Amino acid sequence: MKLSIIINHYRTPEILKICLKSLKKSLSEADFSWEIIVSDGATIEKTAEMMEEQFPEEIFIPFEKNVGFGKLVNAGIEKSQGEFLFIINADIIVEGKNTIPVMIEYLKKNEDVGLLGPQLLNINDTVQQSCFRFYTPLVVLCRRTFLGRISWGRKILNNFLMGDIFDQKNITKPIPADWLMGSAFMMKKSVVEEVGGLDEIFFMYFEDVDWARRFWEKGYRVIYFPEAKMYHYHFQSSKKKGGIKDLLFNKYTRIHLASAWKYFKKYRFKNVKYGL
Repeated sequence: MKLSIIINHYRTPEILKICLKSLKKSLSEADFSWEIIVSDGATIEKTAEMMEEQFPEEIFIPFEKNVGFGKLVNAGIEKSQGEFLFIINADIIVEGKNTIPVMIEYLKKNEDVGLLGPQLLNINDTVQQSCFRFYTPLVVLCRRTFLGRISWGRKILNNFLMGDIFDQKNITKPIPADWLMGSAFMMKKSVVEEVGGLDEIFFMYFEDVDWARRFWEKGYRVIYFPEAKMYHYHFQSSKKKGGIKDLLFNKYTRIHLASAWKYFKKYRFKNVKYGL
């Protein structure tokens, strides 16, 4: 059995270095073979030199331009030789010898599971929201405007964030979710070959939403798996205040809205619900 770890990276070589070291330490006693593939957008000299000098045994895929999350990950999948794929962003830190093996074992025992996502933690050990119900146009409206601060909007956002599940108790067992944050998830390569790779019409944002939806449509469950925990240095570049200035001056907000439009148009604005 072989695991392929595909790291999506963009111009943060020091963070990538921490990620790589954490993976190698975590897997140092693994009883299976593994490979690491770094798919690098808009490669800079510092990253290329680091990979060549400090991590020459890893597969490095440089791109001259910033081609987007989907294209980077798909390039890594193409190069992969593993039966299992573990796709992460470069700001993920894996700790513990059993973190990755326990995810593999869960996928082995549950063949109907397509995507498996670990519990993501902030650096201060608080739990990071990483599983959700599907977006609707109202969710986007409430996230990006003042409507999210009124009672009606808060209810819509609470449902999107699965607040009825997470506000009730500390989740310790696997639960189904409509979609998982694309910062870290695992799957079988054979299932990806059936479902297809990430849709490259999305440059950034919504590619993970779309992928999860296609897994569900093919009959595979999407599972949030808190038994595996990882740290995620999550820089929220699209964090918004919900006003006209945000729409005008935050380019990540504009990219998010453009991706939302592509997603809703692709599915003809049809709402679905597969998880809890």
